[in-house]
Amino acid sequence: MLSIRLMHSGADMPSRKHLANAIRALSMDGVQKANSGHPGAPMGMADIAEVLWRGHLNHNPSNPEWADRDR
Repeated sequence: MLSIRLMHSGADMPSRKHLANAIRALSMDGVQKANSGHPGAPMGMADIAEVLWRGHLNHNPSNPEWADRDR
């Protein structure tokens, strides 16, 4: 099992706030590109998404079809 905690450690990891702000920006861009929707929920949940992704979810970017990944 590969944990996101093992993949990202050390001083090179961006701050939690920086990552949450990136999620917010991507949410706005997605709504703008789709010309539909409302970014309020993803922007408001960005901090929670960052904590889950960075500390609790299992994902292997080199094998996105990994059977034990969190979906």
